[in-house]
Amino acid sequence: MSRTARTVLVALALLLVVALAGCGGAVGPTDTSAPAATETGTGTGTETGADGIVEVHFINVGQSVSTLVVGPTGETMLVDTGHYNDDGAYVLTYLERRGIDRIDHLVVSHNDADHIGGNAAIIDYYEREAAGIGAVYDPGIAASTQTYGRYLDAVEEHGVTLYETREGDEIRFESVDVAVLGPPDPYLEGGARNENSIVLKLTHGETSVLLTGDAEDDQEAYLVDRYGDRLRATVLKAGHHGSSSSSSGAFLDAVRPNAVVVSSAYDSRYGHPTEAVLERFADRSLPTYWTATHGDIVLVSDGRGVTVRTQAAAPTDPLDLRDADDVEPGNQSVLADRARFEGGEGTVLTAAPTVTDGGTPTGRLVVAEINPDPDGPDREHLDDEYVVFENADDEPLDLSGWTVEDEAGRTYTFPDGYVLAAGGTVTLRTGTGTDTDAELYWGLGSAIWNNDGDTVIVHNSDGDPVLRETYP
Repeated sequence: MSRTARTVLVALALLLVVALAGCGGAVGPTDTSAPAATETGTGTGTETGADGIVEVHFINVGQSVSTLVVGPTGETMLVDTGHYNDDGAYVLTYLERRGIDRIDHLVVSHNDADHIGGNAAIIDYYEREAAGIGAVYDPGIAASTQTYGRYLDAVEEHGVTLYETREGDEIRFESVDVAVLGPPDPYLEGGARNENSIVLKLTHGETSVLLTGDAEDDQEAYLVDRYGDRLRATVLKAGHHGSSSSSSGAFLDAVRPNAVVVSSAYDSRYGHPTEAVLERFADRSLPTYWTATHGDIVLVSDGRGVTVRTQAAAPTDPLDLRDADDVEPGNQSVLADRARFEGGEGTVLTAAPTVTDGGTPTGRLVVAEINPDPDGPDREHLDDEYVVFENADDEPLDLSGWTVEDEAGRTYTFPDGYVLAAGGTVTLRTGTGTDTDAELYWGLGSAIWNNDGDTVIVHNSDGDPVLRETYP
């Protein structure tokens, strides 16, 4: 069957489902097949230039998902729009706060109501009050829900181009290779929506992000069999909100990500992310960022590596995720750099080493000891409140201009010319005193490190995150 014929049949099926649902929506004459790529691929990192900065925003939308991609020229892609119970409000607020005046590509991973909840509102807003929607990309499997009907009504009312999108199709995005890896033709599992999610691999230079929608075991098995090592990515968005039916061991071993992002609610009634999937991440020592505890999560790629920015400084050890407090959707606290990972082979970048919460220190500067609670009143014993840093390398480390800060952003700067000898340690004391090679003084009149827990954050002189240690 030709792509055109299949599209006509899908359009008729959508009309029938909407009519049965009593929603009154229809797919308009702008429906067409997505442009076909000349060859199905996954992006290599060398085919696409690494000009500029690409940002991938995982918006905290509770028990749902919405991902915004912003390219170097301001081109935008929005993948999913949140849950039906808030009608896209969290997503719209996020986009408006960042001055996003146009959505060039609106990708629907699949038509479950917790992924298309904001479609109608976002299409209506951008077509009526902003610079519009460039095109919508949909896997072509209908849903008999009012949320789905409203989405189709909005497409028809505003005449937005709607592409049925399948494996091998192309979404052109400047400076980013967008490879469409699913759903296949024919559909898997008789057209089950989760198992036929639009799967995207976004490649910018040597970095890549894999977005899997709600792909479960069958689609993951298909992807592993079809692409194997070509699935490798710097960061993986965990499938189906961290469900046990996704992120299988075989799939994780094929992707071999540096880090994983999970989007779900803190008190998910489904238990997402499940303990089983978190144990799979832990078995592979994968730093894990969860929108429920980290808030909004932004990946910033310069083509060579990915910097992870989050609102909250929460644990990234998969088995410690729930030790942190929740971050409510819509929270507007600022983001801060937390870690950086290189592209290519997928190891922590040694030029800007990182310590992930609960992980093993990697790189040259490590925290050897923290004493946040000296004997007696804190204010009277500030010299006994300290952090000990160690140079774990076999070469001297020039710390000139490096900064140390706590979770609240209070900052100490190492003096110019300060060099920490190979294997040496230096104690940074909170109070006032005379600096020596082995002891430095912050010069504060009150305690800095919280007795019940805080985070030591170090940046190098270029402002790159170098170390992060959370206690207790």
